[in-house]
Amino acid sequence: MLDRYKSALKKAEEKYRRSAAAAAAAGILPYKSGDGCWQESPFDGNGWWTGGFWPGLMWQFYVFGGDEFFLAEARRTEAILTEEFRRFTALNHDVGFMYLLSCGADEKLTGNAQAGVDTLHAASLLMGRFNPRGFFRAWNGPDQKGLAIIDCMMNLSLLFRASRRTEDPRFAAAARIHADTTLREFLRPDGSVSHIIEFDPATGARVRELGGQGVAPGTQWSRGQAWGLYGFTLAWLNTGDRRYLDAAERIAGNFIAHIRPDGLTDCDFCQPAETDRIDNMAGAIAACGLLELEKTTGREEYRLAALKLTDALLDKCCDWTDRQCGLLTRCTASYRDDGAGCHTNIVYGDYFLTEALAKLAGTDPMLWL
Repeated sequence: MLDRYKSALKKAEEKYRRSAAAAAAAGILPYKSGDGCWQESPFDGNGWWTGGFWPGLMWQFYVFGGDEFFLAEARRTEAILTEEFRRFTALNHDVGFMYLLSCGADEKLTGNAQAGVDTLHAASLLMGRFNPRGFFRAWNGPDQKGLAIIDCMMNLSLLFRASRRTEDPRFAAAARIHADTTLREFLRPDGSVSHIIEFDPATGARVRELGGQGVAPGTQWSRGQAWGLYGFTLAWLNTGDRRYLDAAERIAGNFIAHIRPDGLTDCDFCQPAETDRIDNMAGAIAACGLLELEKTTGREEYRLAALKLTDALLDKCCDWTDRQCGLLTRCTASYRDDGAGCHTNIVYGDYFLTEALAKLAGTDPMLWL
């Protein structure tokens, strides 16, 4: 069984060795593949929140095979991302996604001192978004002062890392306050999580739940469930706080109960039965979180669920040819198509599938910690 995942990781590396060269030649930071080429983000240029997944992919392949091409490509796009510090206005709470997998990975894997400084810069930017009433503000719009989202659980590792690096507890303290707010306000009794909660920015009082990228308020956008699963697992690994592990396990139980018989993942677990809307990115993210949960709890059910998800992606939804640059198909950014991609290849789907394969193959450098 292990050979299957090592073989798949090798095939992914070989395909990306060819297709990433095209991105390097074009000088772009890819967001998705389409029409036989890499395409940049449709929003916010290189400041779009997904920018870190490309260098993250390059670091995964570099660790796996040692090919210096991937090291060079990771650093090429790391430089693009650090230029966004100057532009600033497009950056938001997702600096964790952007810089943990780029600068943070560079420092962790090579000891690059400047990359370490840049990672701390990103952590400081995230700290600047902290509302002392208990949450990190998600976005920058004038009507978004009180919005927080489940995705931010994945960004908190940037702050825990900064506290370890600087021996300054403030970063970790703010991260724990936000995690506690998420635990209280986002986690539902059935183990599902909300995507967006609006708070009064002056008092911290809950105002309402918003539907976000799911069907409607109160439904279960599957990628949000995966962010919660993996995000609370990371909070547990960073803190040892059992409440976060318990939350991750509750979310995992709900996610596992909604995996389709074919192993794929609906975009929203509450979407109409007649709706054919798949988000394979949710399944790949959840597989990564489940594998970490299995490692820390020893519960085989998590590994079996992760294998079901990963095997379905490999068997049904990977394009191993050169007809398109990317790998994982049927990725959907939002249930209500917002222009970010529906049933297509998107880079962070490839990232999380690759991370899952690396975990199974024993090569994952765990870039989130």
